[in-house]
Amino acid sequence: MRWKARLGRELRFLRKLRRTLKRVKSISPDSPNLICDDLQAAVDQWRDRPAMTFEGRTVTYAELDGIANRYAHWAKGLNLRRGQTVALFMPNRLEYFCVWYGLSKVGVITALINNQLTGAALAHCLNISGASHCIVDPETSPAFEEVKDGLEAHVQQWVLGEARNEQRDLIQALKSCSQLPPDRSVREGMTARDTCLFIYTSGTTGLPKAARITHVRAQLYMRGFAGSTGARDSDRIYVALPLYHATGGLCALGAALLNGGSVVLKKKFSATQFWPDIVAEGATMFVYIGELCRYLVNHPQSEDETRHKLRLAFGNGLRPDVWPVLKSRFRIPDILEFYGSTEGNVSMFNFDGKVGAIGRVPRYLRKRFNFRLVQFDVENEVPIRGGDGFCVECGPGQIGECIGRIGGDARAEFTGYVDKAASDKKVLRDVFERGDAWFRTGDLMQQDAEGYFYFVDRIGDTFRWKGENVSTNEVASRLQEAPGVREANVYGVEVPGADGRAGMAALVTDETFDLAAFAEHVGRELPAYAQPLFLRMLPAMETTGTFKQRKVDLVEQGFDPAKMKQPLYFKDPDKGYVKITKTVFTKLSAGGYRI
Repeated sequence: MRWKARLGRELRFLRKLRRTLKRVKSISPDSPNLICDDLQAAVDQWRDRPAMTFEGRTVTYAELDGIANRYAHWAKGLNLRRGQTVALFMPNRLEYFCVWYGLSKVGVITALINNQLTGAALAHCLNISGASHCIVDPETSPAFEEVKDGLEAHVQQWVLGEARNEQRDLIQALKSCSQLPPDRSVREGMTARDTCLFIYTSGTTGLPKAARITHVRAQLYMRGFAGSTGARDSDRIYVALPLYHATGGLCALGAALLNGGSVVLKKKFSATQFWPDIVAEGATMFVYIGELCRYLVNHPQSEDETRHKLRLAFGNGLRPDVWPVLKSRFRIPDILEFYGSTEGNVSMFNFDGKVGAIGRVPRYLRKRFNFRLVQFDVENEVPIRGGDGFCVECGPGQIGECIGRIGGDARAEFTGYVDKAASDKKVLRDVFERGDAWFRTGDLMQQDAEGYFYFVDRIGDTFRWKGENVSTNEVASRLQEAPGVREANVYGVEVPGADGRAGMAALVTDETFDLAAFAEHVGRELPAYAQPLFLRMLPAMETTGTFKQRKVDLVEQGFDPAKMKQPLYFKDPDKGYVKITKTVFTKLSAGGYRI
């Protein structure tokens, strides 16, 4: 019977893979067919069907297209031309998708800027976009006002709301713009290689980088998920993720809009409102980031959480410990976990629902995929090369960096960032033969004998201590199982005189947390080298708009109590965790402890 089950699994895998590949196989970098053409075809087919619902307002495909066309004509009226950029800086709202869809019809690039940014990070994103105009709303306008005088060039602010001072009223300007599609001749000579969007990296370890999203890449996202999810015109997809991010703004929208379905758009995620919304809106799918799911399973039970019509949840970053709870407690029939990076050429799907896996490539299909795992030196943060100078591929169970071969076809292209130097750093050359080039994902993974891939950690997050590699991702998962720990962010810090980096855990705890019980848990669940040497208590964890934990500031502050207000502890080899005082810090800095 085992072979029958195995055969059934393979057939299901191949059926779903075929469905996905069928939707993307016609994408070509040299084609004049752009992402706006894909969307226009959907509009023409499903004109009168509901396309998007936001805060009680529902618009049809035709109405959504009409709004987008106004933005296209607005850009033409400003004499914006192919390749020029408009920055979009506002939270999720109905007009968000319409802006970039409309601008793409006239060849204008839209820079999707994280609406949570302020200060230097916001100024940086605006500067590198090269935008001469920026669209804001009343919520984001104050942040723009704070940085506008420090920008490298003048950026005209257009507000979807009441205009003040030098702002211009976009709502008023759009009233005179046609709802009819602009003439296709305005895109004469454009191909799918042209840039459609700038989407920024999350900036967890530094300032965000602007990834160039060509029409090819946008098509791969939108068509790929239109296929992989198996969405139909009857589906309603709940989207509470930010639209400035590829998962929510391209993958989820593509799954719905290229299949005649509808998007239920929320301004932001709320664990309290999630299930009432899902039930009230009749949602059949939702898109997730792993941390969103963790918030849901940690939330008190409600009647609505099992009264829904959901048939699929899809997204990335779902932790293995959260996965079965999410599926069983909320009675979600199917979960589609995927892996991909905004700027990269590596993507995979877990079509089988194997808990913890981010994708699968069976041995018999290996040549059809462009990515491999290569052995990696964690301490020096470089791939390991053999005596012949080439990289060494990982065997089953070995941890290595995932890389994707760069080629000319749509799935293997690497278009990089606006910053060429940053792009070059992501390319690994002479990997398996002279002259080849591979995209570095920066992610450590392992693959088992059946072809399933598992995410281990980000390069730079994994650190070396006591001669061993420590995975911050794995340690954080174990720490979050301790009583009273709500969140854990693990990273390595330098200690004078010590070899490697010592583990530090920033913790958000509740009233049930007990330091002695936590120490006992750590000693029981983690090997000595992986046990955090330092603990830092935080009132809340700083995250990006896509729920990724920020580490850059925490790493910089190290274990110096003078740099932080929150309690700080050190694992004394004789006493266990003790509070770091000025005296303890001085002794640590002088190498006075046996660690």
